[in-house]
Amino acid sequence: MKKGLLLTLLIITSLALIGCGKGKTSDSAETVKIAYLPITHSLAALEEADELEKNENVNVELVKYGSWPELLDALNSGKVDGASVLIELAMKSKSEGVGIKAVALGHKDGNVIVVSNDVKDGKDLKGKTIAIPHRQSSHNILVNDALTKDGLSIDDVNIVELAPTEMPSALAAGTIDGYCVAEPFGAMGVSVGAGKVLYTSEELWPDSVCCALVLTDDFINNNADTAKAFVEGYKTAGNNLDSDTAKKVAKKYLNQKDDVLDISLKWISYNDLEITEEMYGELSDKVKSYGLSDNPPAYADFVKNDF
Repeated sequence: MKKGLLLTLLIITSLALIGCGKGKTSDSAETVKIAYLPITHSLAALEEADELEKNENVNVELVKYGSWPELLDALNSGKVDGASVLIELAMKSKSEGVGIKAVALGHKDGNVIVVSNDVKDGKDLKGKTIAIPHRQSSHNILVNDALTKDGLSIDDVNIVELAPTEMPSALAAGTIDGYCVAEPFGAMGVSVGAGKVLYTSEELWPDSVCCALVLTDDFINNNADTAKAFVEGYKTAGNNLDSDTAKKVAKKYLNQKDDVLDISLKWISYNDLEITEEMYGELSDKVKSYGLSDNPPAYADFVKNDF
């Protein structure tokens, strides 16, 4: 009896030692649950999920949503650990007491203002109907920037909020005269001939801040090492998104035609995704100037770079 017990203990001990020597397997990797919309602005998160698929320490579980309100509800309620989200929406949530931090940009540039073919120039926007996806968005800011550039104000146009998927068809049908929205929906309107590019975001606001990767405070505080590895992997994934890789990832996740992606990916970049104090300061100034928020969160309270 004693010999049998001793043998069992030896076997258990040996298996434990062998397990220690092997380290973590992919089955035991920590999982980060990230919410996203199927847009080109989320490609860095999607690429990282692919790169970390067999990583022994951290994996990404992607959770797809169909609209910003749905995604924001999941983020604010803690159903996910983080999200690729419009930074202005995240700033508003932070101002309302939600525990989140912006840890990286989603991309740089990558937006366009598309207008109907009969709009001659920026001044011709007066009296026209322009669609944006949400008041709390860089698309709203870019429309304001364009109007200011052409001597107009937001009061000179009719701004409507519209689902991104509806914008190209609405432009083709003539129910709106232009729109600014996350890609690839701008490229869709151009590719079918419904409209033309009036301005790229780079022409109005170089290296504009639009989407950001955010993580919940709970996840950062309770999983410090995993959060650090995830953010580092995310920035590396962004740097790896050359034109060929970006198109490959986009085709996998976005279900768009080649010509749409070819147009869209010319306008966006994913390298060097750190949120600097200077760029956040410019964003905050625009948020206040155009009436999105009177009191956006301070950089030190909202942005986390020190992992």
